[in-house]
Amino acid sequence: MTVNNALTQKSPGWQRVILGIGRGIGRFLKLMSRNKTGFLGFLMFVGFVLMTTIGPMFVPEATSADIMAIYAPPSWEHPLGTDSQGKGILSQIVHGGRDILQMALLTGIISTFIGISLGSVSALIGGRFDSILAMLADIWLTIPRFPLLAVLATLVKLDNLLFLALLLSFLSWAGLYRSIRAQVFSIKERDYVEAAVALDLGLWHIIFSEVLPNMMSYIAISFTFGMTAAIYAQVGLVFLGLVPLTRNWGVMINLAWTQGAIFFKDSVYFIMAPVVAIALFQLSIVWMSRSLEEIFNPRLRTG
Repeated sequence: MTVNNALTQKSPGWQRVILGIGRGIGRFLKLMSRNKTGFLGFLMFVGFVLMTTIGPMFVPEATSADIMAIYAPPSWEHPLGTDSQGKGILSQIVHGGRDILQMALLTGIISTFIGISLGSVSALIGGRFDSILAMLADIWLTIPRFPLLAVLATLVKLDNLLFLALLLSFLSWAGLYRSIRAQVFSIKERDYVEAAVALDLGLWHIIFSEVLPNMMSYIAISFTFGMTAAIYAQVGLVFLGLVPLTRNWGVMINLAWTQGAIFFKDSVYFIMAPVVAIALFQLSIVWMSRSLEEIFNPRLRTG
């Protein structure tokens, strides 16, 4: 018996839970760090999450205008300069990312769940149900998503993050459905799935116990891509003024455009700060997906 095992057995229940969580986090970080680029993306992603959740506690929100500091260059007081009203850009970046991150996470979770459920059930049931659902997906893929979303935004008030995430997920289900369906068609021919079907273990047991665990790497990648697509869609709607969300990086881009910041040479920080923030957050997700793919696909691990 090792020392760690002995300490674990003698420790109270809550201490064993803490030790177990600590070992789990350590193993997760070790697996994430196997891919250096993926680990860098993970650190960037965590940095953005901390900036948008804890950052507002330390960086006060810019609420008052200062006409004497319009388009001021970076300084100790305003590290990223000021905007067309003399408000600090860094404060707007810190306070403006929460909506985007929450919406991206919600959309990624919902769209992935829809795609997994429909794709798995369609491939496993097959027959007429699969043919009809595949035909609907093909028709849905021919509809331009963003123009349709823009039209819907003029008819429905998109002022709720959950409703916007549900709408984005509903509009993006077809592509993920086709991908999951193709993956399940490949997996369902394997011996362990055929054995589960022969034993009549039930559809949901086959999906969640036999099929999905062997698709986790693909699901993780689909989840990250769902997040990035949702960010593009939301920022595009905000830029067009179709989504009345406040304190948002897209709102900063919209204000820079409508207030003519492009015509002022000192406004480069006001224009580029939200663009760079969005680009870096997208990059962190794409890079992080490399490590997630290795975690869920042991065949990609080396060493």
